[in-house]
Amino acid sequence: MQKVIIIGAGQGGSSIYRLLKETEMLKVTAVVDINPHANGLKLASEDGVQIGYDWRQIVKQSADIIIEVTGDEEVSKEIRSSIKEKIIFIPGSVAYLMAKLLQQKEELISALSNQTYKFNLIFNTTDNGMIVINPDEEIILFNKSAETMTGLNKKQVLGKKIGEVINGSLLPRVLHSRRVETNQEFVLGSGLKIITTRIPVIGDNGQLIGAVSIFKDITELVNLAEEITDLKNLKTMLQAIIHSSDEAISVVDEDGKGLIINPAYSKITGLAEEEVIGKPATADISEGESVHMKVLKTRRAIRGVPMRVGPKRKEVIVNVAPVIVDGILKGSVGVLHDVSDLQSMSRELNRARQIIRNLEAKYTFEDIIGQSDEMAIAIEQAKLGAKTPATVLLRGESGTGKELFAHAIHNASDRKYNKFVRVNCAALSESLLESELFGYEEGAFSGAKRGGKRGLFEEADKGSIFLDEIGELTASTQAKLLRVLQEGEITRVGGTKPLQINVRIIAATNVNLEKAIANGGFREDLYYRLNRMPIHIPSLRKRKEDIPLLVDRLIEKINIEYGRNVEGVTEEAMKVLMAYDWPGNVRELDNIIGRAIIFMGYQTHIDSEHVSTLTNSDIPVLADSEMHVSIQQGEPLAKQLEGFEKEIITKAMKQAGGNKTQAAKDLGLSVRNLYYKLEKYQIENKSMQ
Repeated sequence: MQKVIIIGAGQGGSSIYRLLKETEMLKVTAVVDINPHANGLKLASEDGVQIGYDWRQIVKQSADIIIEVTGDEEVSKEIRSSIKEKIIFIPGSVAYLMAKLLQQKEELISALSNQTYKFNLIFNTTDNGMIVINPDEEIILFNKSAETMTGLNKKQVLGKKIGEVINGSLLPRVLHSRRVETNQEFVLGSGLKIITTRIPVIGDNGQLIGAVSIFKDITELVNLAEEITDLKNLKTMLQAIIHSSDEAISVVDEDGKGLIINPAYSKITGLAEEEVIGKPATADISEGESVHMKVLKTRRAIRGVPMRVGPKRKEVIVNVAPVIVDGILKGSVGVLHDVSDLQSMSRELNRARQIIRNLEAKYTFEDIIGQSDEMAIAIEQAKLGAKTPATVLLRGESGTGKELFAHAIHNASDRKYNKFVRVNCAALSESLLESELFGYEEGAFSGAKRGGKRGLFEEADKGSIFLDEIGELTASTQAKLLRVLQEGEITRVGGTKPLQINVRIIAATNVNLEKAIANGGFREDLYYRLNRMPIHIPSLRKRKEDIPLLVDRLIEKINIEYGRNVEGVTEEAMKVLMAYDWPGNVRELDNIIGRAIIFMGYQTHIDSEHVSTLTNSDIPVLADSEMHVSIQQGEPLAKQLEGFEKEIITKAMKQAGGNKTQAAKDLGLSVRNLYYKLEKYQIENKSMQ
């Protein structure tokens, strides 16, 4: 056996090493390469063959053949001149050619093996039996399914004629006729019935190459037919169950097209099958959004959604669940519950509750949302105030939640089981406000009821009374309120006898009372009585970290009110909300979220596009050029301020085209407050059109 040294262990050297390793006539005794990480060195080392990094040391060893595969001509010349004449030297060019041929051979063998593997994999994994014969009727291919169905082993049948293996086979007939025979019944020797298709195999030049038979056990088809029959019976039974149900049921496919409805559904909606089957899931909706489409989009069940359906706008509650088979969405099924009568009763109950709520507090401190330091201080002060009988003055801008605090203070006090009466001081004229607050005696004025009437202070006896917008009280009403605070008694309009009362007063204002005192618009002594426990409620722009919490609670509330299923806001939308200054505070935030939910369609999250118009430039202001201020010598400041206020309100009304709601919004006032000021300054609405 001749000894071989390979100099160069790269790709070419590795290929030559693997070739020589398989021969019995040659033995590789050493492999050399200056690169210690060469692949050939690694192969040789694994086989226990000597490796080296300097060919000059290795060639001194005994060898019969030296193969140079470095690709370096200078190295090749140096090796040739260094070895003995009796040693056969194969230079790099010849070795490279050998290596290239070997590499191509390996690639071709690998590709052929890969294709053969794929062919055998496909051929043997199919459920259909396959037999291929050559023009001499000899079997050349016989897959595993064919082995299973015939009970024969592939090794036993390959090379044999098809007629010897399968008695009565008609595959030779296809060789002679060259015609395809499809879906032919045949009985194998084992008694198994099959359906077979026989196909001649013809080359591009028209030469007959052979024939193939593809066959399937007919038992599976019979079973499949039985399954189909069972499915039809099951479908018929399910339809009978659905149609006999008193629950209104509708089923849609994965595209939201109607599949099945039952008579109960038609009875509630007033829609016939032809108006629903095959139509979009929105065909039956008269008010609300399609819950079917929402479920198909989210693949999650949705329950308890109120909406109106059909031409008669029937009020229903809808439960919809997805139909998923083997992980694939097939559609959704919905159940409608007619709640028209229930809703009517609920509305009556709500009306009754509304009447009761005028005499009770609805909210507690748990309903106040906020984790900011400013809000935490206000809440702690309010909780402290609730434990004392002291008068509480809630101060803050419009829309910050002063009434919410008033409710919470009453419910946290020892008066919570008694009445809570709310009064908006700006919504009533002076004469009406006085009679409402303090009541009146019979004959006190024209139209007074017989026997007189108890006032709101009397109604709130042993409870709490919430006086909202107290800064709008007239001077005479302020005097009477001061007496209530000082003496704990009231006198009805037209009466002379004082009545003792035990009432906790919670007042609120968005007016700067200190300025009002300076202007003569508010009594200083009343201010000191009211301001015993002041609580400043921060504006929303000063506690923006509370906006995400408020948004979540508002979405939850509006979802219930509007019958929607909005899940939250996107990060981009939240950035817009956080960047806005919120002149209308939480009330404005409630308005913006409600408006976004109305117009957002089927989306699950409020996006920036739904609040895209919300910019600080949206806050209406009067142009400087429209304001005319002049100092009137000898006229009190309070009088001049009233004149300036009248001018601003007049301009705002003109700018709003006489729309009081819009003007109030532009000025940051409540509508009731605006009405009061219009009456106070005798500003005519008709001149603003």
